[in-house]
Amino acid sequence: MILCRVIGTSVSTVQHPVFVGRTILVVQPVRPDGVTKRAHAFLAVDSVQAGEGDLVVVAREGNAARQVLGTAQDPFHSVILGIVDDIELHA
Repeated sequence: MILCRVIGTSVSTVQHPVFVGRTILVVQPVRPDGVTKRAHAFLAVDSVQAGEGDLVVVAREGNAARQVLGTAQDPFHSVILGIVDDIELHA
């Protein structure tokens, strides 16, 4: 699982039928401070009604995405699993 910040939404006028009715968000992997970028942004299917600016946990693995979304053969690779309320770091 990857800690990410939602930085935008994806809009498409033409899409594969499996994406109809689903929200696709742009997420940016971040360090545990919730701000510092870790890698390149990518797209993830929203399963928790996250919004821009939310800190979220993302599974970036096809099997996990299919299990969470309840789809057997659909081509989902990344899915937002939850919204993070707080991070507490201990040194």
